[in-house]
Amino acid sequence: MLGRMADPKTVPTDASVAAFLAAVPDERRRADAVALCELMEAATGAAPRMWGEAIVGFGQYRYRYATGREGVWPAVGFSPRKTALTVYVAEGFEAHADAVARIGPVTTGRACLYVKRLAAVDADALAGLVGDAFRQVDGKLITS
Repeated sequence: MLGRMADPKTVPTDASVAAFLAAVPDERRRADAVALCELMEAATGAAPRMWGEAIVGFGQYRYRYATGREGVWPAVGFSPRKTALTVYVAEGFEAHADAVARIGPVTTGRACLYVKRLAAVDADALAGLVGDAFRQVDGKLITS
């Protein structure tokens, strides 16, 4: 007998983005998170929304895997983690290699960009990457 798949924990909520950002414990990380939120809102034209307890997302897309599992995820988003601001870009960074190189001192994972200090990166290049990535997936169904 097949069991029911667990519901995803990271879903859009009505929690306050401003309250979440105001509660970031480290003062510098909090200031960077507020500035990044403003940058991402301007780059996407979308209002920020909390996803789960720790992700600020902009827009959304639907995904469907070959297994039939599906759900929604922010088109782009971020979380002010303890060691870095983590920027989520659903489609990954292959299509954005030039922009990533221009941003400055960051590291990347499959779909995550890690920023230690916002002041150390090129804000225009980051905004360009965020805006492009947002437009690629917002409102779309992505299948794999």
